Amino acid sequence: MANKKAPAKMEDLLRADNFDFSTVQILDNDGKVVNEELMPELSDEELVTFMEDMVFYREWYNRTQALSRQGRLGFVAPTTGQEASQLGTIAATTEDDIIFPGYRDIPQLMQHGLPSYKAYLWSKGHVEGSTYPEDFRAYPPQIIIGAQYVQTAGAALGIKKNGRKAVAMTWTGDGGSSQGDVYEGMNFAGAYKAPAIFVIQNNGWAISTPREFQTAAPTLAQKAVAAGIPGIQVDGMDILAVYAVTKAAREYAIAGNGPVLIETLCYRFGPHSLSGDDPKRYQPEGAQEEWRQRDPLNRYRKFLTEKGLWSEEKENEVVENTKEAAKEAIKQAESTPKQKVSDFLKNMFETPDYVTQEQIEYYEAKENK
Repeated sequence: MANKKAPAKMEDLLRADNFDFSTVQILDNDGKVVNEELMPELSDEELVTFMEDMVFYREWYNRTQALSRQGRLGFVAPTTGQEASQLGTIAATTEDDIIFPGYRDIPQLMQHGLPSYKAYLWSKGHVEGSTYPEDFRAYPPQIIIGAQYVQTAGAALGIKKNGRKAVAMTWTGDGGSSQGDVYEGMNFAGAYKAPAIFVIQNNGWAISTPREFQTAAPTLAQKAVAAGIPGIQVDGMDILAVYAVTKAAREYAIAGNGPVLIETLCYRFGPHSLSGDDPKRYQPEGAQEEWRQRDPLNRYRKFLTEKGLWSEEKENEVVENTKEAAKEAIKQAESTPKQKVSDFLKNMFETPDYVTQEQIEYYEAKENK
């Protein structure tokens, strides 16, 4: 993390010719405000909601991990450690904005309005997990690394042409930032001044590849320079800083200034996914202990407790409510009719070709016996 203090004013950060990519921070590791100038205007209720949401998704992942180990879910990407990055960015959006999540960005989808049982259905590979109402401004999690940046650029241009006061937002990781699609999406949106917010969640590792092997550039935020758009690096373990930067970026974008790239410095406590890798085999011993001191929940908990807005009782209540929510979500997901082979075939084409239609009829006959 950069040692220099970032510019105090957002307008200084949101300039394409600002080449000072110091880390924006509002709360230090002890929950003390270190940059009062950037402190967002939030009510006590809104401040508490941030903590409730982070506790919810920390426990939600715990429940999801347990369900995965029971064989009741499919692909799961851990989110522990990234709560401030994920929730701070999505909190700055509105329901009019359209989001393009990656496969680790289920919390943002749920915050944007996705029913929790559909999140579990997506993990199970069920088509209903990716079937959204027409008025829900979001796309299913992208599996192709970086492809969501190109989608976001196109959607942002559509927003501009339609004259809407909204943005398209997307996320990728530090590994994803090495993909050509990421630069192409930023470059296209920048050229047309399309209202997009591109987020790189620098969580330290692209599976087993460390951040320092991704690029020789000191920061990932500076990748914005070649596209001629503002790039900001923010402490991704500080939800207030993430929210403040993203909110300012959204206001900048909807004012007609074009896209912004935000790099959030965070850490994933756990494997890349629950499908295979073991971080103990490739991460240096003691690396996680250092980052544990920056845990977004611990930092924010100290901040709220000092203000008299949080307690252990309140946190336990949120945890218990989350357990019940997860229990209800998996119950609803598992009660959804299972997909049949004929269903998969019907979803291949809008109008099945001759061979596919033959296969549909063949399997329907078998399934109906």
